[in-house]
Amino acid sequence: MDLTTDNDCEKTSSEIFVDESVANEVADAITDDLVFVNDPDRQSPIPDYDDVVDLIVRLKAIVYPVFCEVNHAKDMVRERLRVEVADAGTLLARLIRRAVLRDAEACVAMAHRGCDEAEAIARSRELVKTLDQSSQEMSQTFLQKLPAIRSSLMKDVQAAYDGDPACQNFDEVILCYPGLGAVTIHRMAHELYKLKIPFLPRMMSEWSHGETGIDIHPGATIDDYFFIDHGTGVVIGETCEIGKHVKIYQGVTLGALSFDKDERGDLVRGTKRHPTIQDNVVIYANATVLGGRTVLGHHSVVGSSVWLTRSIDPHTTVTINQPSLRMREQVHPDFEHPIDYQI
Repeated sequence: MDLTTDNDCEKTSSEIFVDESVANEVADAITDDLVFVNDPDRQSPIPDYDDVVDLIVRLKAIVYPVFCEVNHAKDMVRERLRVEVADAGTLLARLIRRAVLRDAEACVAMAHRGCDEAEAIARSRELVKTLDQSSQEMSQTFLQKLPAIRSSLMKDVQAAYDGDPACQNFDEVILCYPGLGAVTIHRMAHELYKLKIPFLPRMMSEWSHGETGIDIHPGATIDDYFFIDHGTGVVIGETCEIGKHVKIYQGVTLGALSFDKDERGDLVRGTKRHPTIQDNVVIYANATVLGGRTVLGHHSVVGSSVWLTRSIDPHTTVTINQPSLRMREQVHPDFEHPIDYQI
């Protein structure tokens, strides 16, 4: 049997081509669907995800500085932090600049498509006028918030240690717990969100979502001592408000019940759509709490798999009825050993 050689494979692949008319047809269709802005100052590549991840890594090295150096001498750590802060600030300013330019272009493109958000367009144009200055100022404003972000995160570490008997020390929480990883990125992204920086907060949160399985919108407001145990499948919506000492488990959804629409049938944006969780609330696995008017009173407990769309008073426990279980003997009367069910 005559087997094909490597050279034959290369020869065959080199002869494969795409008809020029097909390539032209696809390129023309996509190009015709784009909206081009004549002002060259507005055109910019979208912020690169590799740069966003690099920023996240640098910021984590700042808020958890004990992992920057093997030698923990105070002066050495301080000098390393100065370098990290300067580098992170430079990278952030560059990303903000790209994001603002892209946002300005996107706003104009949306207007061309009939989605005229006058306020957004006006703001983006104003930022473009002072692009370098505004990018630097927003970057520095964010950097100055890092000590407060670290303070909140260390309280989250404390909450995780206090809430999980399997945890041995704080370092284990910082290095191993996906819940803290997601909250770390969220607290950073939330500050950028409050500065109204386009794209970057959401890019950070979605990267975190992919890494941890925990989906927290950067707009969500989360107070201190927050603990997500296990974490996989947790969803926290944009307008959710969470108080102090709140603990939630895997699979919990804090979502929207419905979306209001205007007279044209378009979604109304910027309204309170997600629940408010007061202090010292525990929400167990796979519970779903929906609605902007839904408030879980302080010191309440929501049991596993509960579906809740209305408020509950403080010190309330909500559970579903215990399911009816059917049980049968493991040993069939005609056999000495249990049946080995396999799929």
